[in-house]
Amino acid sequence: MSLIIIRADTTQKLLNALADIERHAGLKVQGKPKILDHNYADKMVESILKTRLRNRSQVAVMARLEQDTTLSIMKIKSIHPPAHVVVVSDEYEEYETLKLKMHNAPDFKGYYSHKKN
Repeated sequence: MSLIIIRADTTQKLLNALADIERHAGLKVQGKPKILDHNYADKMVESILKTRLRNRSQVAVMARLEQDTTLSIMKIKSIHPPAHVVVVSDEYEEYETLKLKMHNAPDFKGYYSHKKN
């Protein structure tokens, strides 16, 4: 299992990125994506990437993928989703914080997986 953060300008771009991850990258989103405060997401991504972001997001979500981190990174790199997607591996200290936030965060409404469970 891997965790991802998706940052975007609009909710529609988030929805399209999630659909692209499943349809084109062949990855499976586990459960429902969760809403993540966009300012917090920006800070977390800056911490993971160890660089300042050029663009700030307006909306952000986090989600679990059924596949492992390495496969998720390789598959997402092969597509070009309309949002910034960061795979967070368990090697990062932010991983545990993100896992805890997943439990209390509200569901991201509007996304429905086209894959059968």
